[in-house]
Amino acid sequence: MDTLTLLDRLIAFDTTSAKSNLPLIEFVEDYLSTRGFRVTRVPDASGQKAGLFAVLGPLGDGIMVSAHTDVVPVLGQNWTRDPFRLTREGNRLYGRGTTDMKGYLAAMLALADRASKAPLKDPLKLAISYDEEIGCVGIQQMLDALPQALGTPRACFVGEPTEMQVAIGHKGKAAFEAVCHGESGHSALAPLFTNALHLAAAFTAELRAIQAFYATEGARDPAYGIPYSTVHLGTLTGGTALNIVPDRAEMRFEYRHLAADAADDIAARIYAAARRVTERFATECPEARVEVTEVNAYPGLDVPEEAEIVTLAKTLAQTNAVTKVAFGTEAGFFQGLGIPTVVCGPGSMEGQGHKPDEYVTLSQLAACDAMMDRILDSLKA
Repeated sequence: MDTLTLLDRLIAFDTTSAKSNLPLIEFVEDYLSTRGFRVTRVPDASGQKAGLFAVLGPLGDGIMVSAHTDVVPVLGQNWTRDPFRLTREGNRLYGRGTTDMKGYLAAMLALADRASKAPLKDPLKLAISYDEEIGCVGIQQMLDALPQALGTPRACFVGEPTEMQVAIGHKGKAAFEAVCHGESGHSALAPLFTNALHLAAAFTAELRAIQAFYATEGARDPAYGIPYSTVHLGTLTGGTALNIVPDRAEMRFEYRHLAADAADDIAARIYAAARRVTERFATECPEARVEVTEVNAYPGLDVPEEAEIVTLAKTLAQTNAVTKVAFGTEAGFFQGLGIPTVVCGPGSMEGQGHKPDEYVTLSQLAACDAMMDRILDSLKA
């Protein structure tokens, strides 16, 4: 099957992260198995999601290509086309996931079909995950199975959209929840009680100070649009009625860090800030406190431009361009297992990713297919 036919099939599966991806996984598992791949299914704890590792060819290191199956929601977006039906208009192919990243997954599966008909001296390996869009959650649950299923490939290409440039870096991320505890009371007597939103405001000021520190004194990398590590408060909720002093406020925040800024150091500053706010408000209310919990994290990617994987990727993608991307990927997890990894795939995250009427161009898919052909050529006997 060719890439466009496969993309048509893949877009029709609604694999929004909140839903099961099993229908798509069953299609892909059958597709690969009938072509001779040795397939390992890795289910999640609920049994409603799964990822796949697959390998074709002799024993050896080989090359791995990697994609995720989930897509972001379309709810609330103004789509002018059916998001789960591939629509072709001129050079554009519309549908949820065309760019992020079922276009690359379709090219992977088309490569798998061609590889099944070719004599291989080295194996082709596939990693297909789930729940990437909610913080690279799925691959974290799959990693333990990877060494036995795939060994250690000599190269890995994660196909997030880079317009077929070779991406050698992105920031790491950690997400947190903070619960601020105060005491409730009637608003007419508000000064007598410790308002949890006041703790939240004080902690927000602390987070802003941490951001200011990294913006002015932290590491810098001009390859990024924001060249320093960032701290971002995403949500703040608290209170039930205007005439009640709130005794609880909840916050969700994150940091995204350069490789040169140690994640542990940023986290230590955050926990220290929570202690300072707690100590300040505990003088007026012993129960007042800020409780901070890390809920998810993924590593960044940082590959030297002179690394062999970068030279190989440039040759396969037929480009001299390297870049660093603002968004996170699963690449850092593979790099952490000792697998040389870069990011390179069709489409533009800035231009099309996560937007209504998401599309990928035929020319980008053609460039991706050409790269896949070069990967196959490098594996042939």
